[in-house]
Amino acid sequence: MGASLSLVPVLDYFARRECLGAGLHQNAVTLPYPDGGAGATCTVQYWAPEGEPQLPPLLLVHGFGPRADWQWRCQVGPLSRHFHVIVPDLLGFGGSSYPFETAPPPTEATQAAVLAALLDALPGMEGRRVAVAGTSYGGFVSYWLARAAGAARVGPVVIASSDLLKTAADDRAFLKRAGEGWGGVDEILLPAEPAALRKLLELASYRPPPRLMTPDFLLRDFIKKLFTENRERLVHLLKGITVGTDKFQVTPIPQDVLIVWGDHDQLFPVEKAFAVQRALNGSARLEVIKKTGHAPQLEDPARFNKVMLDFLLASHKPDDPSVNPSSQ
Repeated sequence: MGASLSLVPVLDYFARRECLGAGLHQNAVTLPYPDGGAGATCTVQYWAPEGEPQLPPLLLVHGFGPRADWQWRCQVGPLSRHFHVIVPDLLGFGGSSYPFETAPPPTEATQAAVLAALLDALPGMEGRRVAVAGTSYGGFVSYWLARAAGAARVGPVVIASSDLLKTAADDRAFLKRAGEGWGGVDEILLPAEPAALRKLLELASYRPPPRLMTPDFLLRDFIKKLFTENRERLVHLLKGITVGTDKFQVTPIPQDVLIVWGDHDQLFPVEKAFAVQRALNGSARLEVIKKTGHAPQLEDPARFNKVMLDFLLASHKPDDPSVNPSSQ
């Protein structure tokens, strides 16, 4: 009986309940796929309140892994009291799809372009200024969106646990921290065996779940539902990442920026947070959350939410008339 136990539907239930409790509804829209040639389309699934925004808009962009509502489930409630929260699944994750059999994988620039198109397609959102927060891979996309769209469209930016400066040397250091026996970063990020998922949890968490709470059969179920069933698509998505190449150059952006990091993050060590801050001319605000790993929004949501809300409420001026689009 125990071997048939699955926690995935339970986590699905709680994530959906948090979104529904925050007044969000799940919808999907079909949009042109920028890299797919004439007539190519993609589908973006998202959570958002119904109707036009009555509060300042805020876009939450998830990282590489489970879909958006899992990763932002602890934020949607508190943030929705102050913002019109929009939580999309990036292309290739959750309910969002693109023609991966025939088209190149989406880069961060492609994901950002699709998010901009999504915003324009939502009621009352065309051309409206929006705050953006991204975690991990979602931070790459959020930075690109802010830079490409400019301060007239994108307001304050939150970059959480996101090494915009990641290089091949960082990947080698990651494998060294993981210990011997791993053939590549993707072997851990896209686990196929319980040992790999257990290692990922160990590196990503300040307090990883004890082994007694993560028996192999339970981890195999997570692997099957989160990775195995989508492995071909996830491998394709990894090939689209341009961070660490000459296609992803980090330069200062005009928006107010908050960088949030866990002090025990072993995927992107905390010293990289200071490097990202320096790359943004030292003007970004940096908050390091103690006793958290790669997902401080889940390990210490109360602290994360306070830091994020303090920053956004002080910085976000929707449709600020002082911002001149022609100067971007």
